[in-house]
Amino acid sequence: MNNRAIRFFSVEKLTFIYIFITSLIILFLRPNIQVASKLLSVRVLFVFVIFGLTYFNSIKNWWVIRFSRFAFVGGLLVYWYPETFDINRMIPNLDYLLADLEQKIFGFQPALAFSQMYPQRWFCELLNMGYFAYYPLIIGTSMYLYFKDRKYFEYFFFAVLFSFFCYYILYILFPTAGPQFYFQAIGLDKAQSGYFPQVGYYFDKHQELLSTGYNSGFFSQMVQNTQQVGERPTAAFPSSHVGISTLIFILILKNRRYIFFSMLFPIYLALVAATVYIQAHYVIDVLAGLVTSVVFYFLGSIVYKEFTRKHLGICEMSAMFLKERAKVRHM
Repeated sequence: MNNRAIRFFSVEKLTFIYIFITSLIILFLRPNIQVASKLLSVRVLFVFVIFGLTYFNSIKNWWVIRFSRFAFVGGLLVYWYPETFDINRMIPNLDYLLADLEQKIFGFQPALAFSQMYPQRWFCELLNMGYFAYYPLIIGTSMYLYFKDRKYFEYFFFAVLFSFFCYYILYILFPTAGPQFYFQAIGLDKAQSGYFPQVGYYFDKHQELLSTGYNSGFFSQMVQNTQQVGERPTAAFPSSHVGISTLIFILILKNRRYIFFSMLFPIYLALVAATVYIQAHYVIDVLAGLVTSVVFYFLGSIVYKEFTRKHLGICEMSAMFLKERAKVRHM
């Protein structure tokens, strides 16, 4: 009979905490029983799957099961991201604050001016390639470290997931949609003239994206198709595209993968520029993404150390006490 104990990975414990925190937020923000029960029931299902995989792994210590445990909690990000909008859609939109601040700083809207200044097809494709590379960047670096440096991978994956959860909680509590949604809601004439009205609960019923008018190309079309399927009027401030990609490069440098960093750095620059170019973010979102990436890096490191620190149980403490007491008697 196998008596191996069930032990959760740090990322699984972190996911439980995120589920608990957001469940409390749901009960507070979405008092409608039908809506709340739907959101909470999905959480119960996720918890059961995590418990099931962990229990199965305690019986069969196969690498494919261990890998599936990481893949599952990481794959849940595909659900957690749009869900931020499902939770916060009952909070008035706050884009007018960001757009107004952007106007005061620059005197215009960079999200509108950038693509107008550089409409060339090659430039558009280059930046859209960078923006789309965000997804392969996360998956690729995770897979690379999983098979090359398993111990560092656990820390890397935890830090990235921790940052994602921090961003998602910010998105829930501070609902902003970004220029591509907000300018579509108020009209381009108002955005260009510097008038940014409050739209309140507009996005609860409307989720139309602003037409970019790009030169159609392969990567431009890929980004637009991805946005049409998975984008929601949420998650503008701070930019998690910028924040997570910056965090990944911080972690790569910490692991001394300098060659890996030098190969991907040009793509990173295109990614950061693309967030404004395709009108997904304000420049303020980009700056906030850079700052929060450093903050979440340090916070994530502290939390990871606490999660992986070995805490002595009562039995272990008692055994140590009796052992020390026996030594004293024999002195």
